[in-house]
Amino acid sequence: MRGKFLIYQLLPRLFGNLREDLLPGGSLERNGSGCFEDIDDAVLAELRKLSITHLWFTGVIDHATAGDEGVKGEAGSPYAIRDYYRVCDYMTRGNDAMQAYEALLKRTRVAGLVPLMDFVPNHVARCYASDIQNFEDINYYPGRGYDYDWSDTAKLNYEHTDTWSKMRDILLFWLGKGVGGFRCDMVHLVPVAFWQWVFPQVRAQYPEAIFIAEIYSPELYGAYLDAGFDYLYDKVGLYDTLRNILDHKSPASDISLNWMRLGEHQLQMLNFLENHDEQRLASAFFAGSPWRALPALYVSLFFNTVPYMLYFGQELGEAGMESEGFSGVDGRTTIFDFWSVASVRSWLKGLREGDGTRYLSTDACQLQCLYRRLFATAMRPVFRYGKTFDLQYANPHNNEYDPRYHFSFLRGHEGEVELVVTNFSEWDAKVKINLPAAAASYLDAPELPTTVTVEVDAWNGVIIKLV
Repeated sequence: MRGKFLIYQLLPRLFGNLREDLLPGGSLERNGSGCFEDIDDAVLAELRKLSITHLWFTGVIDHATAGDEGVKGEAGSPYAIRDYYRVCDYMTRGNDAMQAYEALLKRTRVAGLVPLMDFVPNHVARCYASDIQNFEDINYYPGRGYDYDWSDTAKLNYEHTDTWSKMRDILLFWLGKGVGGFRCDMVHLVPVAFWQWVFPQVRAQYPEAIFIAEIYSPELYGAYLDAGFDYLYDKVGLYDTLRNILDHKSPASDISLNWMRLGEHQLQMLNFLENHDEQRLASAFFAGSPWRALPALYVSLFFNTVPYMLYFGQELGEAGMESEGFSGVDGRTTIFDFWSVASVRSWLKGLREGDGTRYLSTDACQLQCLYRRLFATAMRPVFRYGKTFDLQYANPHNNEYDPRYHFSFLRGHEGEVELVVTNFSEWDAKVKINLPAAAASYLDAPELPTTVTVEVDAWNGVIIKLV
């Protein structure tokens, strides 16, 4: 796929749950769960207003829950797969969860969105069992250790080719249901040779399928992209860089170092500021406010043509500062508990009454409006397809530009040029930016001014049309 697209990640278990009287560590019966039916036409229409193009349904595959071996929390981890061929049976208000999920996939397509889901190829739940495909002879290592706490899982053994064919069949099964692609879990723990083998077979039937890799080893990026992945998580690159800049542990100029280190791989990365593993921007553990994170959003969203992923509730300023049960107060939205997300709950409650803003705070309404405006801007051709010219090298430290806190770049497409300036400091700034002559040539644009002076509020960014 050429050009930027926008992914909205949500957990159906949490997304549609409107229960407010929640008990930490509460059971399904006590705290309830969101259902596939909650992601209805009205919700999908609102996501379209946000300029979303792809919708990632996280945690829908049947996974270990309370009572299963090693399970974490009452709801369990979405990545401790109990049956690759089933969805969670409690995620429907009807009798058949798979039919409800299939209807959601169809509804999503009709709304003009591409549905994505998880593919978890590295491990299964210790209680794995399927009526459709027998994995009892999969030859996994039930006692294998991890660098992470994955005590609720067992690692699959890719030394046996039957693992390869079974994983291929799982991909084909879900693509046949109407899924448009996968976020693939911990791919660097699965041999490159498997991906080299499976992608040609899958794409022979589904050439448009998108594959996004969760990967944390930059030295392996080239191998996994060559194997056939479309995009890789830019967690240990841009995400970590922006977080350090927001914390004033690194200068804003490190953004330039990040894309230069990535080299040719930078245009196949996936940018994000939140996901189910990371702490919320508004949490006390991160930025402390969604507004303080705006300069990072301007960079992550506008710097190049790669896709950007938004985690549900980010656009409402969700802080994730609750103690949900297995998950304590850690600045994350739980993936292990039956719970609901306060900001999303307020938005959905209003939406079901005909006005999504009815129960939102003024702050949440203003933030949602800003995200809508910025996301619509990101899908304009100049940002979706245009070239990038980093201005940091042309603007060394002086009284009118401080590369510790200021970062600027140009985007150009078909003669149009936009200037993006960000301010990672707590002070409003009047910034004078040098525009080198080489910029116009590189962007195939008319002659540009040699300098531009821009006012940027503290912890914010601006976009200025130059041509």
